[in-house]
Amino acid sequence: MFDCLDVERLKGFDWDEGNIHKNKLKHGLDYWRIEEIFFNEPLFVYEDNAHSEQECRCYALGKTDDGQLLFAAFMVRGEKIRVISARPMGKKERNYYEKNS
Repeated sequence: MFDCLDVERLKGFDWDEGNIHKNKLKHGLDYWRIEEIFFNEPLFVYEDNAHSEQECRCYALGKTDDGQLLFAAFMVRGEKIRVISARPMGKKERNYYEKNS
């Protein structure tokens, strides 16, 4: 099993149809826009132990190609990133991201 903190070793994305539409409806985020944060620096990835029972669940703080700051919760399935949800960063997350960038 891959370490979810080492996203550079992963090979693509595994999208659930419901999550694609949920992120678009709730936050106006297209799935391809969410994927961009995993290719841009800086990317901060943290293990989410509170929600990790059977699979490695993490969250990421990153930016899109046009500079939008996003929070994404995801898990690793095989060699792919499976995004659970994504949204614009909240104020505390933005402050942390900008301070540590």
